[in-house]
Amino acid sequence: MSLSSSTLARLDHILASGQREHRLPSVAAGLVRGGELVWSGAVGTVDGREGGRQADADTQYRMGSITKTFVAVAVMRLRDEGLLEVTDRFGTHVPGGTLDDVTIEQLLSHAGGVQAETNSDWWERTPGGDWDALVASGVGTRFRSGRRFHYSNTGYAALGRLLEVVRDRPWFEVVRDELLEPLGMTRTTLRPNGSAAQGLAVHPFADVLLPEPEHDAGAMAPAGQLWTTVDDLARWAAFLGGRVEGLLSAETLAEMVEPHHVVDEPGQAWTGAHGLGWQVWNVAGARLAGHGGSMPGFLAMQRVHLDASGGDGPAGAAGDGVVLFTNTTASPALKHLPGTLLRTLRELEPAPVQPWVAAGSSDVLELAGTWHWGAATETVRFVGEHLVLGTPGTGRGSRFARVGDGLDEWVGLDGYYTGEPLRVLRRADGSVSYLDLATFRFTRTPYDSDADVPGGVDEHGWV
Repeated sequence: MSLSSSTLARLDHILASGQREHRLPSVAAGLVRGGELVWSGAVGTVDGREGGRQADADTQYRMGSITKTFVAVAVMRLRDEGLLEVTDRFGTHVPGGTLDDVTIEQLLSHAGGVQAETNSDWWERTPGGDWDALVASGVGTRFRSGRRFHYSNTGYAALGRLLEVVRDRPWFEVVRDELLEPLGMTRTTLRPNGSAAQGLAVHPFADVLLPEPEHDAGAMAPAGQLWTTVDDLARWAAFLGGRVEGLLSAETLAEMVEPHHVVDEPGQAWTGAHGLGWQVWNVAGARLAGHGGSMPGFLAMQRVHLDASGGDGPAGAAGDGVVLFTNTTASPALKHLPGTLLRTLRELEPAPVQPWVAAGSSDVLELAGTWHWGAATETVRFVGEHLVLGTPGTGRGSRFARVGDGLDEWVGLDGYYTGEPLRVLRRADGSVSYLDLATFRFTRTPYDSDADVPGGVDEHGWV
């Protein structure tokens, strides 16, 4: 799709204003809708100097911790191939260290209690050693595994090593061969290659710059070393939005973006959580996933709407996403610019509305309508392929997916009834008698005595 000229001009202006306001040497960004990059822009020079080379959508920046999402997807591919389980202890596959009892799932979701950083010099600014050296340094845990969320770069070094041991080759080769090349992400590399921005620190009180060092982080590289471009990371945003291109099942992607552990900040309401490799946000009722990134000289952000809801903001399309890079060490820009760009897309370019068509089947009518759980009243309706009981998101309202080809077996998709079975029980003549939902009986009339209500119905009935 193409955006209107007025929308394009507005987005360009937001990016240019942000670059100036936040004193960014350069900034590059893109917006994704329908799996395609629908806008990209870049402002500033790659060295931060007047007359320098202009940044563009093909300029490489360090993505920092967005690297972790690639490692996580590669690990989940191992799970889907049956080569491991996320409940496995790390030491089952990579024995001999202090992280042996932490599970793979806990490492993915930063819930293993693993220390945040290394025990040696600031790893982001110095050359890194190998895995054996990292283990020998005494990397361990700060909390009981599973107790709480504790972001850990060293935990992702461990996951990178897990990839190497199970696949028997370097972690980046696994990511490159299994993810980058199939997605056409040819400009995503382990070290800068071709047109790349210089990492810079901007002095907080003067308009002067300091170049930041860049090294191979060794065993710590899976925590944040990859370089990429707007064009390339937009493809990864499309992947997160559902364009998995056969590289991961939709079910596994959905599992990865479930909130596994909230990010608990004292004095603040919970708005963020961590899934399996992905950050998850609740922004005024809208669910988004992605990841932020920072390395000396660079900041990055990727955010994608998981559904069409805008919460308290403008609605759009599921998969609407933003990617943004800048070559500065510290700036509040990432708290404002990505969200402003994405919100502007959804405000000025409403997603196309698909017209309603009658595509249902009359055989569901025997289940549709009013049902009673004891004396409470609920409604069953059919929306697309789903049976909807009540209002999802309210009370115990839930959607149910059909199991098999018939109408008699369903499984819950939302809230309290997620994963729970709903069965349709019939009389001898084939007519529907009641619904059994995780042992709860739903009958057409309150406490129908003919519907085998557990505990029976008083013989005097309603009086």
